[in-house]
Amino acid sequence: MRFNKAKCRVLHVGQSNPWYQYRPADKGMESSPAEKELGVLVDEKLDMSQQCALAAQKANHGLGCIKSSVASRSSEGILPLCSGPHLESCVQLWSPQHRKDMDLLERVQRRATKMIRRMEHLSYEERLRELGLFSLEKRRLQGDIIAAFQYLKGAYKKGGDRLFSKACSDRTTDNGFKLKGGRFRWDMRKKFFTVRVMKHWNRLPRKVPHPWERPRPGWVGL
Repeated sequence: MRFNKAKCRVLHVGQSNPWYQYRPADKGMESSPAEKELGVLVDEKLDMSQQCALAAQKANHGLGCIKSSVASRSSEGILPLCSGPHLESCVQLWSPQHRKDMDLLERVQRRATKMIRRMEHLSYEERLRELGLFSLEKRRLQGDIIAAFQYLKGAYKKGGDRLFSKACSDRTTDNGFKLKGGRFRWDMRKKFFTVRVMKHWNRLPRKVPHPWERPRPGWVGL
């Protein structure tokens, strides 16, 4: 296969990146501030604000199409249509890092729940309670815990067990098996899935079964 330089660009990641000029076939390759990979937009600062804005834009566009073309405003008709993949697909990778991005995504669900009949005059929290839903922030946290459980259980064979370091604990007040974190120079690293999930995983109570233990009667699963 011949290398097609016209279809390739260089994404320089990191603040101290020397920005080398790559010249295959003696022709310099164009640099790019952001590139999309498997549907996720990644920029040179590894900041997911652009991806969050793109996801919210697509979801809002879908809601606009639903509002203009669907006559029914029942929860049975609206909720399945609104549960599209834009706000949660691969979100472990591009989870919002800033409050403004979290609020941007949450406004999409606010708009969707307000489209339902007899929900217009309720607050957002009341609408979620009536519909049996969680906020997107809570759903992302739940997704992080479930994904970590699956990695530790071995559901992802290729390198999944190397994503986390396990730190055994004999304390009876915690879940008995904690994840061990490292030290990082960049605060941005703390926003990555494998780091941000540790705090929540280590707070799980003992009654939650772990992938390395045999479930006991009465335990509550994830």
